[in-house]
Order: sequence, then C-alpha cells, then structure tokens
Amino acid sequence: MRSTIIFFTLLLLVLEGRSQQVLTLDQAIDLALKNNYNIRLARNDADVFANDYAYANFAFAPRVNATAGRTWSQTRTKQEFANGSKRDTSGIKSNNYTGNVSLNWTLFDGLKMFATRQRLESLRDLGELTLKDQIINTVADIVNSYYDIVQQKQQLRNLSEQMSISEERVKLSDAKFQTGLGPKTDLLQSRVDFNAQKAAYLRQQTVIAQTKASLNQLMAVAVANTTYEVQDSIPINLELSYGNLQQEIMRNNARLKIAQQNVEISRLQLKEAKADYYPVLSFNSAYNYSRVNSNAATNSFSPVFNQNGVINYGLTANIPIFNGLNVRRQVKNAKLNVEYQQLWLDNAQTQVSLSIDSTFKNYEYYKMSVTLEEENIGLARENAMVALERFRQGVSTTLEVKLAQQSLQDAFNRLILARYNTKLAETELLRLKGELVQ
Repeated sequence: MRSTIIFFTLLLLVLEGRSQQVLTLDQAIDLALKNNYNIRLARNDADVFANDYAYANFAFAPRVNATAGRTWSQTRTKQEFANGSKRDTSGIKSNNYTGNVSLNWTLFDGLKMFATRQRLESLRDLGELTLKDQIINTVADIVNSYYDIVQQKQQLRNLSEQMSISEERVKLSDAKFQTGLGPKTDLLQSRVDFNAQKAAYLRQQTVIAQTKASLNQLMAVAVANTTYEVQDSIPINLELSYGNLQQEIMRNNARLKIAQQNVEISRLQLKEAKADYYPVLSFNSAYNYSRVNSNAATNSFSPVFNQNGVINYGLTANIPIFNGLNVRRQVKNAKLNVEYQQLWLDNAQTQVSLSIDSTFKNYEYYKMSVTLEEENIGLARENAMVALERFRQGVSTTLEVKLAQQSLQDAFNRLILARYNTKLAETELLRLKGELVQ
C-alpha cells in the first residue's frame, strides 16, 4: 500500500512538471509582435502617414464647392400718397431660391504641390522605418529578457548543486561530531552555509518570477502569469565578423535610415517654403442660380416670378509683393532645419560606429571568456569532489571543502554570465544590423 502511494505521488509530480508549458523564444517574439504596446503605437503612426499619402494626389485636383438656400418672406406695407390715395400691400408672400457651384483649380503654385506630395511620400516611408525600428528594438528586448530568465534558471541549478554538496558536508560533519572525530564548530558552520544557500535558492526563485513578469510586460500578457518554463540553454553565434558587420550596419541600420529620411523631409519642406515666393495661378469658374416666386406684385413693375442663371469663368493670379518678410523667415527656418537634421544624421553615424566598435569588443571578450570558463568549470568541479572525498576520509578540514565549493560556484557564475553577456553582445550587433527582423 505504501509503495502504491509513493508511485502515484511521483506520477503526479511528473505530470505537474509536464503540465508547465515551455515558452520558446519564437513564441515570445510572436506574442510581442502581436501585442506589444510600443509596436502598436508605432504601427498606428505609420498608418496615419500612409493614410495621408493615399490622398496626396488630390492636391492636384480642383476644389469644388456648392451652396444652396431658400428664403421665405412676407411683406406688410401701407402707403398714403399726397393726392390722398392709399395702398395696402399686406399679405404679399414670396419664396427665394438660390444656388451656387464654384470651382477653383490651382494651375501653378511654385511647384509647391509636387513638393507636398513628395513630402507625404517621405513621411509614409518614415512611418514604415520607425515601425520597423520599434519592432527591431522590441525583439532585441524580448531576446535579452528571455535569455535573462534562462541564465537565472541556470543560476538556480547552480545553487541546487551547491546545496547538495553543502547537505553532504552537513551529514559528514554531523557523523564526525557524533563519533568524536570532528569539532562541533564544523557542524555548525556547515549548517550555516547550507541555510544560507537555501535562502539564496528561494531568493533566486523570486528573481526568476520577477524576470518573467518583465518579459510578460513586453509581450503584453498578464504579468502575474509566470507558471511557464523557458528553454535550458543559451545558443550563441561565434562566427560574427567585424568587417562584414560594419559595412552592413552602416548601410542598413534603422536609426541611420530614419535620420536620412528626416534630412530628405526637411529638404522637401524647404522646397515648400520657397514656393511661396512665386505667384499662384488659378482657374475659377462658378454657376449662380436664383428664383423668386411671389403671390402678388408690390407694383406694376415688380415681377411675380423671376429666375436667373449665370455662368462665369476666368483666371486669377495671386502675386506676393510684401507680407512682412514672412516667407523669407519661413525659408530661413527651413534651411536651419535642414542643417539640424544633417547634424543629427552625422551624430547618429558616429554613435552607431562607436556602438559597433564597443559592442564587438565586448563580443570578442565574452566569447573568449566562455571558452576559458568552460575549461575552468571542469577543473573546479573535480576540485570540489576531491576536497569532499578528502573531508570524508578525514584528511582535510571543512574549510578546504568550503573553499573548493565556493570556487566551483564562482566558476559556474562566471560561465553563465559569460554566455549571457556574449548573447547580449550578439543581439546588439544584430539589432544594429537590422537582422533581428526580416
């Protein structure tokens, strides 16, 4: 009966472990692309720019307006003349119908319409670039946050291994103390170290939950849902080349493309401002209609029905002569904006170049650290096992075991951080290159 209970207990534990869904990196990225708030905001801005450009060609179309009206009037007039005659026209009612259709077609405005259409097209492209940049940055944040959970999980396994060694130390120290072969101080110190590692283990579980909550925020899912698991390892690419990266980044970096697009937009705004120096030539046409119905005439010359329809057309030239030098001011401001955007582009190029150099140096350093620490971890584990065996045989002290154990723990920490930092550097290089999103 007891063995049956134990069997079902173990089975439930296994099923519970399997019930925790493993969230892959691709799934995390897919959720973020669908739900992330910053991406959705950037996509909304891009849609606004695209919508504006969809109507850009209507800048060349004529403007047509129409008005219509109807007026009711009632006349009450009493008159007395010098010859003694009187006239009473009270009760005369009339209806007045009016209508107007006008057309205004700008034929020439200093090519401002063309510059405006090009600016709207550039703004549409800027919206797409900004959206892509936001997606790339979000994916980079997802990758970094996801593998932060992985490395925290590896740290948890490291603490678990250290706890098993400390538990063995406690057992050996207790056995030696009970048989009089070891002092009580060894036993107490072993228990203190073991309890400290248990506290660190609990703290690490809290850190993992907090890191998962940060990832959930990026994916725009419930922050409290931290029951899922992540993958166990951090894959790293050790084949990145500085020369290829530099050329590709300077050509394809999203931040640089956005800066270049802003320079182009500022130049088009300058064209729009300069267009106000030129006259505006327009074609105008209108049709006016009116009709008046009356039930009586106020005099013999007044009609009871009157209808008019008039068509007119012609050209209008609006020639700027003096407007307080306002156009000159706007042109000067537009030129200053072109210089500002060019300076911004030059600054962005130097910052991106610096980021390439700094990040690649980190990448090279951590890549070599991974190789070195992978060798150290084997030596440190062997040293800890030898020290524990020597302590079991009574030829060493608990201090020697503790030092060997601490050396193993430090080696694990350095290896885990080296892998994670290599991944961070790799992700940053790919983010600069724009390859995180195809």
